Amino acid sequence: MNLHKKAVFFDVDDTMYDHLHPTRDALRTVLGLSERFPYEEAYHRIRYYSDVLSAKGGLLEGKAGPDELEDMREGRFVLALQEFGINITREQAVDIQKEYLDRQYRIEPFEGATSLMDELSSAGYLVGLITNGLEDHQMSKIRAMALENHIAAEHIFVSGAVGYAKPDPRIFEVVNERTGTLAEHCCYIGDSWRNDVAGAVAANWRVIWFNHRKAAPESEVAGVYETAASYSELKKLLMPDASITAHTISAQVGHTPS
Repeated sequence: MNLHKKAVFFDVDDTMYDHLHPTRDALRTVLGLSERFPYEEAYHRIRYYSDVLSAKGGLLEGKAGPDELEDMREGRFVLALQEFGINITREQAVDIQKEYLDRQYRIEPFEGATSLMDELSSAGYLVGLITNGLEDHQMSKIRAMALENHIAAEHIFVSGAVGYAKPDPRIFEVVNERTGTLAEHCCYIGDSWRNDVAGAVAANWRVIWFNHRKAAPESEVAGVYETAASYSELKKLLMPDASITAHTISAQVGHTPS
């Protein structure tokens, strides 16, 4: 066990890949919504209701059954779309969920995501994932992106298997225990303010908010966090020496002796 080992953990949904795409495509397919519909705003509300309904039923900790899961998956679409003046039936919500799930397993990592993971590993960092959701569902997405080729299986933590879900700091404590790391040597990267930023700050981890959607903070947090909007920006924060070296080499290559 090396308690001085530095570690970087990533969220999955909307951090490793664009989570909006499958949501938008499912809504278009089932409801025939136009390009003018505010898909990104609706996406944020769908995620909000997903978190709220999941928390009520203990879904993210793996404590609920299939009926509660289906109620959450359908209810989040019904409640979110009502805010935009669209009333859908439960049958339509079921159809949206089916289309959404089909697209969830046809996803690709953001540009630069896997290469950054590999560079961090090569530099001696322990690299992993911490994600909320049911184990089978989240692992299917992880396999769809072939992330298991870049991250050791023992460094992938899914709330449904762990028994705690973000923003509960206990999931981060479990990760520290199982990986032999200390909070002060760990960094967490995620897009969700309430789950990722608030949760990791509460666990005393270094936090980088992957705010590629330019969202506003939802609350105050009792700690420090950094912000990045792309994987190139993440690399500069995580590996500043590598970025400086690459810039220096580039400048030398481009230099023409006088």
